[in-house]
Amino acid sequence: MNKPQSFFHLHLISDATGETLLAAGRAASAQYKDARAIEHIYPLIRTEKQVTKVFEDIEEEPGIILYTVVDQKLARGIDERCAAMGLPCVSVLEPVLTVFQSYLGTPAGRRVGAQHVLDAEYFRRIDALNFTMEHDDGQLPANMDDADIVLVGISRTSKTPTSIYLANRGIKTANIPIVIGVPVPESLVNATKPLIVGLIATAERISQVRQNRILGNTSAYEPTDYVDRAAISEELAYARQICTRHGWPMIDVSRRSIEETAAAIVALRGKTR
Repeated sequence: MNKPQSFFHLHLISDATGETLLAAGRAASAQYKDARAIEHIYPLIRTEKQVTKVFEDIEEEPGIILYTVVDQKLARGIDERCAAMGLPCVSVLEPVLTVFQSYLGTPAGRRVGAQHVLDAEYFRRIDALNFTMEHDDGQLPANMDDADIVLVGISRTSKTPTSIYLANRGIKTANIPIVIGVPVPESLVNATKPLIVGLIATAERISQVRQNRILGNTSAYEPTDYVDRAAISEELAYARQICTRHGWPMIDVSRRSIEETAAAIVALRGKTR
């Protein structure tokens, strides 16, 4: 018998955007299927006055506290307040910084939001995102050789979200739909620079996703065929034939998250370089 789901408050205090904390908190929470975290995110906390206000909220809804605050005086204050309230409290980055300091033989610079500086890497990611949005769903197919990665696949194989995830890592990613009876662009067939990857899934999985989504721009399909498993199987067979003909590797996304799919693509890219 499944246990009823319980809830707990998870307080995330950050002196920057809170993205690091949110990822760590959700990764830990995912290990407890019978408990759901109610997230409270406090970004840009950099003064004692702000910390005081945060703990007024925490007192109303106590729970686990995770924080990333590089100012050691503020961090000590957070630890002391948690101890006084009897609440569990973890500085997420401190153990990592300690290992870095031990190995590198030098203390951390303690710069707030150091990972968000407007450097060349930041602008490379912005450029990749712009490219990806301009080349979504088969748009601007003429310049496929400007892409780092091109994803191909039938409708609802997670091409767009995977492309955006890769672009956020600075990888210019285009995606092109495969539709029965519609040839893939010659510019893609002749492209020599990008890694071209086919995304596939089971017919059952795609049918389920299509049924749960607003159909949107599906004019190339009859509504009944769009969710019919036999018709989807034909689409998948056609997509596999194209990928096999051109030697494009394929990844089954049926049971993969967007992050796992992207990681598999990046691993393929590393092998083909």
